[in-house]
Amino acid sequence: MTITTKRFTINEYHRLAELGFLKEDDQFELIRGEIVQMVAKGKPHAVCETLLFRELIKLLVDRALVRGQQPIVIPDYSQPEPDLTIVRNFDDNYLSAHPSPADILLLIEVADSSLKYDQEVKLSLYAEAGISDYWIFNLVDNYLESYSEPYQNLSDKFGYRRKFISLPNESIILPSFPDLTLNLSKVFPG
Repeated sequence: MTITTKRFTINEYHRLAELGFLKEDDQFELIRGEIVQMVAKGKPHAVCETLLFRELIKLLVDRALVRGQQPIVIPDYSQPEPDLTIVRNFDDNYLSAHPSPADILLLIEVADSSLKYDQEVKLSLYAEAGISDYWIFNLVDNYLESYSEPYQNLSDKFGYRRKFISLPNESIILPSFPDLTLNLSKVFPG
């Protein structure tokens, strides 16, 4: 007996929501055709995400759009909802379509219980999509992991060539905005 699995397309995923199988309050995202339940957030995660959102809004003003927990589209089988995404300004503010990899300037996940998933599954997905800069606020080890330069190795696996660790008492330059520096002590909880 052969076992087959059904991979959902983005259109099929949206249709499931339209038919009421997925509700707006449900915490799901589509990753490589699989509907994945998102992990509940603890207090440190919520605090870090809130502080980061505030700092990014203050830094960027109107130079780019900061989106929190909003879908991005990676054709044809993924629609993740990263914790924060900095995207190019767009005339209709993405009312006509969710941002795609070409729109993304920086993608950010805040991770405690989801750390391994963010470092492996999502990192590979984002690198394969060509997202140039990916940050993980690692609340387990209490530092920022900055990834850049997506690549594909000889085994057809995707990753990032560069990984840089920043400590909570340091500052880091925002990708695509060399004149803007984020003070990490204003973001990490505690």
